[in-house]
Amino acid sequence: MAADTLTITDNRTGKSYEIPIQYGTYPGYGATINAMDLKQIKATEQDFGLLTYDPGYTNTASCRSSITFLDGEEGILRYRGYPIEQLAEKSTFLETAYLILNGELPDSEQLQKWSRAITEHTFVHENIKKLIDGFHHDAHPMGTLVGTVGALSTFYPDAKNIHDQECRELQISRLIAKMPTLAAFAYRHSIGVPYAYPDENLSFVGNFMNMLWKKSELVYQPDPVLEKAIDVLFILHAEHEQNCSTSSMRAVASSYTDPFSAASAAIGALYGPLHGGANEAVLRMLAEIGTVDRVPDYIKSVKEGTGGKLMGFGHRVYKSYDPRAKICKKLAYDVFAVTGVNPLIDIALELERIALQDDYFISRKLYPNVDFYSGLIYQAMGFPVGMFPVLFAIARSVGWAAQWQEFLLDPDHKIARPRQVYCGCKQRDYVAMDKRK
Repeated sequence: MAADTLTITDNRTGKSYEIPIQYGTYPGYGATINAMDLKQIKATEQDFGLLTYDPGYTNTASCRSSITFLDGEEGILRYRGYPIEQLAEKSTFLETAYLILNGELPDSEQLQKWSRAITEHTFVHENIKKLIDGFHHDAHPMGTLVGTVGALSTFYPDAKNIHDQECRELQISRLIAKMPTLAAFAYRHSIGVPYAYPDENLSFVGNFMNMLWKKSELVYQPDPVLEKAIDVLFILHAEHEQNCSTSSMRAVASSYTDPFSAASAAIGALYGPLHGGANEAVLRMLAEIGTVDRVPDYIKSVKEGTGGKLMGFGHRVYKSYDPRAKICKKLAYDVFAVTGVNPLIDIALELERIALQDDYFISRKLYPNVDFYSGLIYQAMGFPVGMFPVLFAIARSVGWAAQWQEFLLDPDHKIARPRQVYCGCKQRDYVAMDKRK
């Protein structure tokens, strides 16, 4: 019977090393070796040992996690074992959040208690409003969110008690509850209208819509179709394994800082166009194409390398159709029935139709991802593109909190400190100013 080991022969020395192979929950999927086992492979006794070079961590596991299962080849996404398709159809965002954070779906009493805890923490300190007022009127709402979430650490100094379970749970409730409030305040500041306070009688998403769009009415009544659509989109974006922002959350948390400071760093990572700004890039591409009849020429220019990229297609992990994109595509028509059809949808559908029949894209495993349709939905609802990553951040705060908590409870956790391959100069002596060339 074959041993669960890897034998490596160092041709520099002729020595062989036997390294254990470890398996995760799924045998054959994600088998790993311990990176420190490679350190024993040395050319000389003075040698540091073998390192792996992996820019962007494309094939390096930084942690063990039981939160999200993602199979990019098969297009599978599960939270705690539950398929994303079932959660999007049957669950709510807060119920899914409870699942992600606690590992199990709540019973009715647990869900009621959890929902009440979130509702109680939706209000923010009045001084937060003063902080937001200090931002320029055209400040990007994502930049405002980075600053205000980080500032929460100064309003809640108890958040530093990260090893106290009760305190951790309190901070998680605060973070998830206050994100929509901070986001809505940032949005209203950007358009120059007074802030709308939380309404505890509305759902999580309904209250967010109230804080965004309430005008002079005494009680805001959210449209149920749009409310459901945002709820589903929040479920789809709640967690997604070790992506850039989640890895940032874990890396900053590894120094034992408070969760608000770590979440602010994660939001900063999400701010970038390669992460949270991808759906905005899709809209720019669709607007640039302009009409359906220009789609073939655009596809041709992408293939020849003379035009832009096919935004919203392809994914670092998914090598088949992103399961979230399928849900978004169906959801778009529910929203359009209320808002009117986004004229860019026809261009998007034609792009998808041609690309999915073209060997160029099929051979490169370029399929629509969640960003391809989510931006169309948000735009139809009236969100400016600057709010797209903010909406992403509200949903992903759940995943960040769950990953933060899991990291702290992992006995293997260590402060993040990657190695490097030094490519600079060898030792040099200081040269006086008058002798420098």
